[in-house]
Amino acid sequence: MSVELVLVTPALLLLLMLVVMGGRYAQARADVDAAAREAARAASNSRAAAAAQVVGRDAARSSLREGGVTCRSLDVAVDAAEFGPGGLVTATVSCTVDLGDLTGLRVPASRVFRSSFSEPVDAFRGTT
Repeated sequence: MSVELVLVTPALLLLLMLVVMGGRYAQARADVDAAAREAARAASNSRAAAAAQVVGRDAARSSLREGGVTCRSLDVAVDAAEFGPGGLVTATVSCTVDLGDLTGLRVPASRVFRSSFSEPVDAFRGTT
């Protein structure tokens, strides 16, 4: 019985680590999606297109920080070309996450999570 336990324990630990990695992977993906939504929402509430880009970037960084996601490289692009009453603001967040951080195994690989979200600008708001 102890021989079986010695043989089965590493397999169970590996399975448990894979489950944890899958959960952390999904959570990192969801946090990047949330950062894109927050960036687009914050940008659409701005009064000017230039301010929308700055506010959107800050909102994405803040959302990722609150989610506990550490990006090796972070790119936040806010497209405010259609900024104006009834227009759209689109935010795209690209975050390179080290897989070693997700697995706990110090795997020397990374994964780029990319998400985009569009938010309408209120048609009855004043903008500059």
